[in-house]
Amino acid sequence: MPFLRSRRKLLATALAAPLLAVGLGEAAELRAETDAMTVYKSPTCGCCGAWVDHVRAAGFAVTVRDVDDLAPIKLMAGVPAPLQSCHTASIGGYVVEGHVPAEVIKRFLAERPQARGLAVPGMPVGSPGMEGPNPQPYQVLSFDSAGGTAVYRTVRP
Repeated sequence: MPFLRSRRKLLATALAAPLLAVGLGEAAELRAETDAMTVYKSPTCGCCGAWVDHVRAAGFAVTVRDVDDLAPIKLMAGVPAPLQSCHTASIGGYVVEGHVPAEVIKRFLAERPQARGLAVPGMPVGSPGMEGPNPQPYQVLSFDSAGGTAVYRTVRP
């Protein structure tokens, strides 16, 4: 029966090839979707522009939407008031609020945790876009749709 086994193997390979190609296409689509970021910011905010430069330099494809009132964006994105900062981004189905370092975003996207997003509340000195003298350690928080938060990473610049 070696002929029968070879024929089955050939048939299985022939059937699997298109599925594999579709799977690879979906993986490429997911990768492209994950890397595409939309940032909502004030048109006059210099630190937001510097943060956009930071994430672009890290390889993210960024679309910037300058808006005069970010409150409705933050509300629709589900960012709890205590976590809000100067800009809000969306990427890969998540929200990124404030000056979150690009490498932390990449790690978060790779892990795909059950969370609504990441936030760096306020504008801590030493965070991307807020570089300056006397950088301070700060926390990147994850948050969920119910308003729960957890320390995702502590950054020591």
